Amino acid sequence: MTPLNAKDYLPNTVWSRRLDRLADHIGRGVSYVWLLLLGVIVINVLMRYVLNEGRIELEELQWHLYAVGFLLGLGYAYQADAHIRVDVLHEHFSHRVKAWIELYGILLLLLPFIALILIYSMPFVASSYAVAEVSASPGGLPLRWLIKAALPLGFGLLLLTVISRLLRVWHFLFLQTPSAAQGDAHAGQ
Repeated sequence: MTPLNAKDYLPNTVWSRRLDRLADHIGRGVSYVWLLLLGVIVINVLMRYVLNEGRIELEELQWHLYAVGFLLGLGYAYQADAHIRVDVLHEHFSHRVKAWIELYGILLLLLPFIALILIYSMPFVASSYAVAEVSASPGGLPLRWLIKAALPLGFGLLLLTVISRLLRVWHFLFLQTPSAAQGDAHAGQ
């Protein structure tokens, strides 16, 4: 277990380290999607305004790359603690209060939301695959099910990072030695 500090008060567990490492590798890999998206946008703009030729497939590719970057980046953002939170209030809480808020937020809000997305997105992708759905636009991209599959994949990755955080919070609140927890309570004030 790594030592606790003011920036990262939640202790790592064996499984949280593994899940965080996986999320970190995926997040770093997915970050190149944004460069690819930038290239597609530049090509699309040049073709439209220099060559006077618009391409539907390039516009759709932009949307698809943006969706992949956003959905597969959700887990990385949560793992890196780069998600939105009310920091004005959060920074004044003790580590223990922060951990309890995190625990209730995960159990009551985040996990049910992820479960709903996963439950309803799987038939969404399966039906698209079953009918071999393609873009409705002339010249659009084929394999529409592939981009739809980014939805459960992205939320599946988010679920892994949420489980990692839940393990860390659980360890902090319930499995940590009393002396370490007491030291953390003083550090957060």
